[in-house]
Amino acid sequence: MKLRIRSMMRAMVMEKPGQPLQLKKLMVPTPSSKQVLIKVIACGVCRTDLHIMDGELTNPKLPLIMGHEIIGTVCQTGDEVSKFKTDDFVGVPWLGYTCGKCRYCINDRENLCEDALFTGYNIDGGYAEYTLADENYCFPLDPSYAKPSGAPLMCAGIIGYRSYKMIDSSANRIGIYGFGAAASLLTQVVISEKKEVFAFTRDGDSKAQKFALGLGATWAGDSSQPTPEKMDASIIFASLGALVPKALKDLEKGGTVVCGGIHMSDIPSFPYSSLWEERTLRSVANLTRRDAIEYLSLAPKIPIRTETTLFKLEEANEALDALRAGKITGAAVLMM
Repeated sequence: MKLRIRSMMRAMVMEKPGQPLQLKKLMVPTPSSKQVLIKVIACGVCRTDLHIMDGELTNPKLPLIMGHEIIGTVCQTGDEVSKFKTDDFVGVPWLGYTCGKCRYCINDRENLCEDALFTGYNIDGGYAEYTLADENYCFPLDPSYAKPSGAPLMCAGIIGYRSYKMIDSSANRIGIYGFGAAASLLTQVVISEKKEVFAFTRDGDSKAQKFALGLGATWAGDSSQPTPEKMDASIIFASLGALVPKALKDLEKGGTVVCGGIHMSDIPSFPYSSLWEERTLRSVANLTRRDAIEYLSLAPKIPIRTETTLFKLEEANEALDALRAGKITGAAVLMM
C-alpha cells in the first residue's frame, strides 16, 4: 500500500540549548539521491538527548530536531537508493554518516571517523512525523520491532551490545551500573548466554532493583553498596564519574570496566592499586554499522523485549524531564 505523504509535518525543535523544545509545523523534507524519507512510527528518548539539550554536548546543529532511536516506514526513496523500497520497516541509529576515507574508517573503526555526523545532533532526527536518512545508515527491521516498543533497540540496545563486546568472552559475573534502557536490554543478552548480571542502581531506587531482578539479574542493590562478589567485568551506563573507582574496586584481577555513555562527569582520583593486576578501564564511542547489523539480527532470536513509557510527540519535554528525574522504568518513547 502506497503511503500518503503530507506536505507539512509536526516536529519538536530545539532552538537553543537549555530551553524547552518547541512544537513547530515544517515542510516535509525531500530525499536526495541516496536518502530515504521515513514516516516515523516512534522515536526513543535517550539520555544523550538530555546532554545535547543541556549543552553538555556542544555545537549541535541549530535549529535541531533531536532523536536517534527511530523506527519508521520508508515512504519515498531517492533516485539512487537500492537497499530499500517503499513500505519497508527501518530503524535509524545515532551514527548518520562516515567519510569512508580516514584512517579509522579504512581500519574498520568508523565509530571514530574524523568527519562523522550523528542523527539528532548534526543531522535532524526523529522527534518529528517524517525524517530523512542515508540508505547506508539505516537498517531493515524484523516486523516484530516495527512499533514503538522497538525504538530503544536503535541506541540503548546497540550501544549496550557494543559495550558487551569489549568484555572478555570468559567473563561470567557482569556488573551493570545504572539500570535504565541500555542495561535492561543488555541484561537479556547476558542472561541468554547463561551468565550472571549484578545490577547497581541509584541508591534507594527499589523500583529499578525490582525491575532488574524481574529480568533475571542475580543481585540488585545500591551502587554505593559493597558488591556481594567480585565482578569479572562491569559496564557503567550511568553518567556519574564517581562510579568508576567503585567499579574498579569491585573488579576481579584482569577484569574490565567499560564506560558505555557518551558523556560522563569527571572521574575522581583513585589509588593505582585499584587498576593494578591487569585491570582495564575503557570507553565506548558511538557504534558501527556492523554493531547494528549484528544486534538487530540477534534481538528477535532471544527475543529482546523492551519496557517503555509512551509519550505523544508534543509531550517530548515532559518525557525528557521524566528521564532526567529518574522516573522512567526502561525507556521513554515518543509515538507519532
